[in-house]
Amino acid sequence: MSRTPVIFLLFSLSGAADALYKQWIPDTNYGNKTNWDKGSVPCGNDIVKFLAQRNISVYVKTVHSIQEMWLPVNGEFILPSGGGFTVNSGGEPGCGAGVTTQFKDAESLQWFDPELWKAAASLDDLEKGRFLFSVHEESVPCQNDDVVFRDGTTFRVDTTSNKLIVPVQSVTVLSKKFSRSSEFSQYLGSHSGQMQFHGSSAPSVGAATCEDASGCNCGNSVNHDRICSKVKCAPMSCKKPLYPTGHCCDVCGAIVTVQYTLGFNLESYRNRLQHLFLSLASYRSIHLGMSKVLKSQLFLGVIPRASVAVIQIVLLDGESGELAEALARDILNDVQDQGSNLGISGAEFQASSGASSGDGGKGNAGVVVGAVIGVIVLVAGILVLAVLYRRGIVKIPTMPTISVPSLSSLRQSKQEIGEFTDHGFENPIFDQPVVMPEVPGIYGSEAMNSIALKSSGVYFTNPAFDENETSVDFTV
Repeated sequence: MSRTPVIFLLFSLSGAADALYKQWIPDTNYGNKTNWDKGSVPCGNDIVKFLAQRNISVYVKTVHSIQEMWLPVNGEFILPSGGGFTVNSGGEPGCGAGVTTQFKDAESLQWFDPELWKAAASLDDLEKGRFLFSVHEESVPCQNDDVVFRDGTTFRVDTTSNKLIVPVQSVTVLSKKFSRSSEFSQYLGSHSGQMQFHGSSAPSVGAATCEDASGCNCGNSVNHDRICSKVKCAPMSCKKPLYPTGHCCDVCGAIVTVQYTLGFNLESYRNRLQHLFLSLASYRSIHLGMSKVLKSQLFLGVIPRASVAVIQIVLLDGESGELAEALARDILNDVQDQGSNLGISGAEFQASSGASSGDGGKGNAGVVVGAVIGVIVLVAGILVLAVLYRRGIVKIPTMPTISVPSLSSLRQSKQEIGEFTDHGFENPIFDQPVVMPEVPGIYGSEAMNSIALKSSGVYFTNPAFDENETSVDFTV
């Protein structure tokens, strides 16, 4: 299936962006069938109900017939020329028996929901449907963007933010463009403004325009969690999913990191990549995005140090990421050839296959480097502990002392115990050797010489195993 080439835009210091036009998608128009619980616009036989306790602004473009209408306590109808209501008492042919239909509650629609905005480079692109893709943080208006609520529509949007204000460049409502803070503040205080905007934060216009050719701060990183709470991430099937800065979900593809100089122009380089690569048939399905991000620098790959701004290029192919990886390698080749002319000093890439620009596509260098770094960190840790110990900052806890008796004390104890030891019955052979009858060959002088005394005890040589005797017979 063929795909239309798109530009996946990521512009920030946690997303930087050129000024874009961001258009709000939902509306509260009476003639929009999606705004009714029955899925159709009420006709002359129907009873129409609006929630009594909900503020609402409703645009009525044409004349609508009704049977009965229940109005909210606080709300408004905006009726242009040709818009209005008629009450049909006699019934409307083709309308059926009539039902009670209710206008949907628009109170929950939030400014920081990335699914509720469309982005384009110009108003003409908005009208012609040439929309740009963005990471989630940049899908909602950035502080340098122009916000557009479609002409001929009303809306209800909750602008609650993690800050007191929501800054943008301008806001256009019903073809009226507000770019000055005082003028827009006056509109927000009007009845229409209160019906259309609500929440604990207020939008503010007149933010400074972006003068940096490499991109400006979007300002939505502070609301990253709020934005991502509205996003549902699909499971990824690639080996090593990537997480682009400013995005809420993992993606399959490749990320190219470009180091740039003062001569770099983000918009020009984006156009170059689109012209050189996305125009090729083999790369038409690729989604390409660029962003200026702050990247932490690591000493020895582990210890953080000062962060530097780099250009992040995200390449998505909608599949496993193999095609995106091929494009990443082509971009690196282009950087090597023309980088000095483009204000680029270097580039590297990572792919969801596990490959990177430093391992020739094998993906094993990171493992080796990680092991080496691990050893270095371990040795460094031991050295640091040794220095701290020598300086007395770190102390080794003392172990409990265990008393070990000396050899002399053991001998003394043995003698003391021996004085009270019961020797049992008397052995006439060993206790009274002088009264033993002398048996030649057994108790003679030669045999007695074989008895030896040592500190470990008394032992004797058994003449039965003497080498000069073959057997000994004892007769009692």
